[in-house]
Amino acid sequence: MKKYKGVVFFDLDGTLLNEHKTIDPDVQAGLAQLKANGYLRVIASGRHETELREIRQEAGINSFIALNGSYIEYDGQAIYKAQIDKAVVKDVVAVAKELQETVAFFSGHHTGRLGTTEILKESFLYTKTPTPPLNPTFYEDYPVYMMLIFTKTNDKRYMYPFADQLTFYRNTPYSIDTVLKDTSKATGINRLLTAMNLTNVPTYAFGDGNNDLPMLGFVDHPIAMGNGLDTVKDRAEYVTETNERGGIVQGLKHFNLI
Repeated sequence: MKKYKGVVFFDLDGTLLNEHKTIDPDVQAGLAQLKANGYLRVIASGRHETELREIRQEAGINSFIALNGSYIEYDGQAIYKAQIDKAVVKDVVAVAKELQETVAFFSGHHTGRLGTTEILKESFLYTKTPTPPLNPTFYEDYPVYMMLIFTKTNDKRYMYPFADQLTFYRNTPYSIDTVLKDTSKATGINRLLTAMNLTNVPTYAFGDGNNDLPMLGFVDHPIAMGNGLDTVKDRAEYVTETNERGGIVQGLKHFNLI
């Protein structure tokens, strides 16, 4: 097992990524220096594994917490999967059909969607991520670790009936990240640290949005991006610059990590 001086967790959208959904050269250099200085670098995202591949290559990072803590890989090996019961997925699908809305499904290395709506199209244009292939029976053939519910106004129609089974994060105006009850980036971090025997090293995290709040509340040193929500900044030990103005590098330097 490798020894590390500490572990640094990075959200992606609005944090590690710029407005073009790429990583600036100075951030790439900072990440390389962070590794050379003996720190484990981990992506912590609501995104799916397939949406992380190009970014991971660009960042040179091979460990990640995906789907808001529902799927975890360390150095290319899966170490945790949080499957939503198929009966619960089926019931969510029934609500979506009643409301003439749709749902996308995410497994370890596969994705699918129930149907197509204008809100779904807007959502994937907004996030600049690939639209999952049409597969209405996906959840019957694959384990589901996260669902994306595509709705602008019907949040409570999903949240109230399933509050005992699921946790919901609205991260865009068009969709709600939906995972197993009490699953979050924080639980994912805890599982990774425990599995890799890293519970005694200092931890740091950069984030900007609602689904980053559990993560920032868990690590030793929470860092909010300057473009982050006020609730995120309130949770932070340090507020760095925006993702467009060198916030990652500034934050790493503030804590003497690079």
